[in-house]
Amino acid sequence: MSAEKPSAIIFGGLNTWSRRFACHLVPKDGEPLVSHLRIVDKFSVSPPTTYGYLGSDFKEMLPNELVEYKQANLTIPATVSKMFDPSEGRAPYSWVFDLSGEFRHDRSDVIQIGQTLNVARLLGEEAARRNVKAYVRVTQSFYETPEKGTHDEKESIKPSGIRGVWWHETLRVLANIEKYAASFEHVARGTLNLVILRPGLVYGPYVEYGIIPTTMAVGSVYGYLKKPMKALWSPGKNPMNTVHVDDVAAAAIALAKWIEKEGRKQADIVAGEEIPPNDKSKVKVAETESQTLPDSSKKLVAPVFNLVDESNSTLASIGTEICATFDTTFGFHDFFTTTMARITKLAEHVIEDINEEHVGGWTEMLQASDPPINGMTPVTAYMDESTLQKISLAFNSDKIKNVVGYQLKHPQFSKEELKAIVDRWKEEGSWPRVEPKAST
Repeated sequence: MSAEKPSAIIFGGLNTWSRRFACHLVPKDGEPLVSHLRIVDKFSVSPPTTYGYLGSDFKEMLPNELVEYKQANLTIPATVSKMFDPSEGRAPYSWVFDLSGEFRHDRSDVIQIGQTLNVARLLGEEAARRNVKAYVRVTQSFYETPEKGTHDEKESIKPSGIRGVWWHETLRVLANIEKYAASFEHVARGTLNLVILRPGLVYGPYVEYGIIPTTMAVGSVYGYLKKPMKALWSPGKNPMNTVHVDDVAAAAIALAKWIEKEGRKQADIVAGEEIPPNDKSKVKVAETESQTLPDSSKKLVAPVFNLVDESNSTLASIGTEICATFDTTFGFHDFFTTTMARITKLAEHVIEDINEEHVGGWTEMLQASDPPINGMTPVTAYMDESTLQKISLAFNSDKIKNVVGYQLKHPQFSKEELKAIVDRWKEEGSWPRVEPKAST
């Protein structure tokens, strides 16, 4: 029976979501969904010297005989090709989950081109050459949508910041592979069975990356200090649509099954969307790096699916649920503070002033924990520019429900969901066990 199951590779994402993907494909309790799983990233896991935090579930899964982790530099074409070679006695890989890419907001165009766009290009070309049955690209939510209403996959939304530009351009590069596959000797004459998953703001067990885990740490500090937590931006719509990491993983698997069955040609007919070009001025630097990008006049189409939960989360609702988890209240700074933040465009001194109280409080909580947390915790209360900036993200995800039949496992962003996350971190010693600070 196991021989009939697909063999899968997860590329990248060890510092974001691939650990949860792996735990869904090879669950601790239950039947594995794959005959073999290879996970490939630049980080070391044994010993975890380069990237120390793995999460308890993932560490327990790694010794499984169906699972293989490989540390590799995916910017090297020969290495990428080698990663697609199955181990002796294993079937060729039929599912690829591409979570690769540089997610830090302070990385330059050149780094984004090398670590995001070029890595995905190499992976996509090799997957096309190998005729994989499903190539699921999971992109990041580096977009800015209008505040009013929700926005479906047909709408052209604006990439946010440098990383948004290149993560978006990566989708065009992948969509373009099927257009030129037949004209390049090193790429098989066939299409890339590409499907794109575009989630909202992701949260969940052992997910320490992103705005929500950081805000949870900050909220816990203000609960500890018995003070209200205040948002920098004045109240408004501020949509910040959320989705649980387990839904991201499960939806990606559902899409792999779907694209394998449909094939790219039919998938484009059923769910294809035009992926609009970036502003030419935003990607001009690629020319100096000798990188060939798809012509901006070329219409590129690929199946695209949004994924958010049913909470219609906003800045206010997220803040309220987080504060309720830690027995404090949520509010907003006064008009003067928000105006100064807008005028200074979150200058470095403003960011440091904002962080001073809650970073110090988080450190105090770690030391006061019973037992104390003296080592590194993956969770931080430091809010950088990307965390503090005003976000507008409102997706409509009816399409994945209607076309693929996917049903959410965690439809609501709530304090109950957040408490379950904190409890898991406490169990592994990554979250402080403290009582609220006594009044002085």
